[in-house]
Amino acid sequence: MASPLLINVAELLRRAGSVREVGRRIDAEVFSFDDPRIAADAQVEVGLTLEALTDGIVVHGRLGADWVAECRRCLRQLSGRSEIEVQELYQAVVSDPDAYPIVGEQLDLLEMVRENLLLAVPSAPLCKSDCPGLCPQCGADLQTTRCGCSNKAGDDRWAVLDQLKIDQSRPTAE
Repeated sequence: MASPLLINVAELLRRAGSVREVGRRIDAEVFSFDDPRIAADAQVEVGLTLEALTDGIVVHGRLGADWVAECRRCLRQLSGRSEIEVQELYQAVVSDPDAYPIVGEQLDLLEMVRENLLLAVPSAPLCKSDCPGLCPQCGADLQTTRCGCSNKAGDDRWAVLDQLKIDQSRPTAE
């Protein structure tokens, strides 16, 4: 199956300064994100402008996709939309290490869109900036309930040092 973002740029390559617009809505499954944050049935919006240079093509514009995830503190289901501005360079003879290749007279924008959207989707989102999360002892959601756990939660790995500290603070009999 041919890439839905395979663009013939023969006309652009002939005249520096020429411009072409690309606007598409593409099913996310086409991108093979392999990331549960972007559902396979989601739509990816692509709105790009291709501008010819003497040594390549600059691609700039906006990308957007819906995502789903869990709050990193309270594990509530979250959803949102990532919108990102992109500006990338494509070259027939790649001289810039960050440039994508122009193969023949065609640009395949698929990998560039895929990479940029994966970077735009939040990796550890919060439902709100001051989310208190879950109680580390009983697991209660601290946004909706108060738990009866003691606030001082000890860590067994430090128990020996805690005991040493207690022993050091006791007065010695002389």
